[in-house]
Amino acid sequence: MPKSPRGAVKARVLSSREVYRGPVFWVTSDEIIEPAGVRVRRDIVRHSGSVVILAVDETGQEPSILLERQYRHAAEQFLWELPAGRIDPGESELTAAKRELLEETGYTAARWKRVLKFFATPGFVAESMSVYLARGLRQGKAQPEEDEVIQLRFLPINQAVNWVLSGTIRDAKTMASILWLKQSRIGPKAAQKARSK
Repeated sequence: MPKSPRGAVKARVLSSREVYRGPVFWVTSDEIIEPAGVRVRRDIVRHSGSVVILAVDETGQEPSILLERQYRHAAEQFLWELPAGRIDPGESELTAAKRELLEETGYTAARWKRVLKFFATPGFVAESMSVYLARGLRQGKAQPEEDEVIQLRFLPINQAVNWVLSGTIRDAKTMASILWLKQSRIGPKAAQKARSK
C-alpha cells in the first residue's frame, strides 16, 4: 500500500463536476488523489447538513423520548425516527434544530445542547448530522410541510432502547441518539456505583 504523503489529511481534487442537482441534495463526480496516494473517481452525494432533535420529556417517572412515525420511500416502509431535517442556507445548526422541532411536532424546548455529530454514510454521502438534546419541552401547534404526514409518540427511554435492540427502530440516527442518551444517563459514576454493589 502506498505511503501517505507527510501531513496529507485530505484528498487532492483533480477535477469535480456536478452531475445532478435536486431540491435536497446534489451529486458530484470527483477525480482525486487520496492521502494514501491512490488516484480514484468518487461520486459524492452533497448535502447542506442535517440536525436531529433528541427531545426528552422529564416530567414523568421515567424520561420519555419524542418519536415520529412516517413513511420513507427509500426504505419502502414506515419508520420510527427522531425529528430531523436539513439546515437551510444561512441557518445555524441550533436555529435549524429549533425550527424542525416546531414544524414537525409543535414542541419548543427551553434547554438545548449539541451532543453528537457524525456522518451517517461517509462512503458516498457528504451529509453530516448534529444531534441536539432538547429539554424543558412545551407543546404547541405543528407546522409540517405539505408532504409530511407524521404520527407522534413519547416512548420511555428503556422501551426505546428495547425497540432499538429488537429492530423496531431501524433508523441509524435515531438508534445512535437513543443509545447515547441511555449511556449518558448511566454515566461513569452511576456505572461505577452499580459495579460496586
